[in-house]
Amino acid sequence: MKVAVLGAGAWGTALAIAFSRNHQTALWARNSAQADALRAAHTNARYLPGYDLPQALQIENDFAATAAASELNILATPMAGLRETLQLLRAAAPSTPVIWVCKGLEAGSQRLPHQIVAEELGERLSCGALTGPSFAEEVAQGLPTAITLASADGDFAEATTQALHNPRLRIYANHDVVGAEVGGAVKNVMAIAAGISDGLGFGLNARAALITRGLAEITRLGLALGGKRETFMGLAGMGDLILTCTGDLSRNRRVGLALAQGLPLEQILRDLGHTAEGVSSTREVAILAQRLGIDMPITQAVKGVLHDGVPVDAAVEQLLGRDPKLETL
Repeated sequence: MKVAVLGAGAWGTALAIAFSRNHQTALWARNSAQADALRAAHTNARYLPGYDLPQALQIENDFAATAAASELNILATPMAGLRETLQLLRAAAPSTPVIWVCKGLEAGSQRLPHQIVAEELGERLSCGALTGPSFAEEVAQGLPTAITLASADGDFAEATTQALHNPRLRIYANHDVVGAEVGGAVKNVMAIAAGISDGLGFGLNARAALITRGLAEITRLGLALGGKRETFMGLAGMGDLILTCTGDLSRNRRVGLALAQGLPLEQILRDLGHTAEGVSSTREVAILAQRLGIDMPITQAVKGVLHDGVPVDAAVEQLLGRDPKLETL
């Protein structure tokens, strides 16, 4: 299969490395300077240093030509760049099957990725979200990973899963796009909370409680939007949540750790050097939950710290001071 990975960040580069082992794969870089650097160094020194690019991997910077020549386009831009990239794709390859790997909600609209895809490309069947517990570094290294391809078109999900699946990157088909995308978006919010908790030295009991109650918040929102409960117990829900809240490679967890140290958000993001989707998604998730009447206290606390100037210790005290209640999802 001819595969084009459109976006040469860490995750796009890792997927291009993984898929080039079995498919004719092209990696599109946004500008000629980045493409030239990738070709010259045979590594992505900025976003994924230390991992060699396979000789068979084609490095491209002509979007239209790359997308038009592909049998499957994989959108690997951050959430903020999804709509713009889809507009380019609509002109270059409007009927080619497409999957996206960004996680979050669009700033200002609270739309999930599949809703943006429908707005820009029209209602279509041959598309889906690739999501689940995965760090780019480990995928590039070839360590065993299991993720989900969610599509409303069962035939597309199963055929594409069969094509892309390999023993080190196991892909499972799923038909619940909404549930998979909600899990991917809100787990980043919970990872920031877990990082704050760990950074304050609250211990493993507190982290386990945050993960568990975070899953409850994810599930409540996902069910309200039409997701399926079993999705939140799988790779795109619980699996991704556990990894992001506990793994040292998690960008969003690192944001939380730095917030607990009292560092300003601007400095944290500058030092991080990568996109931490949870920072933007937190505000959008909180707005959406409020609009739907969904109780999401952890999300609201993280939003207060990130966007409303609430001190970390005050947000923690507010959470810990909540009245006891029956444990429910």
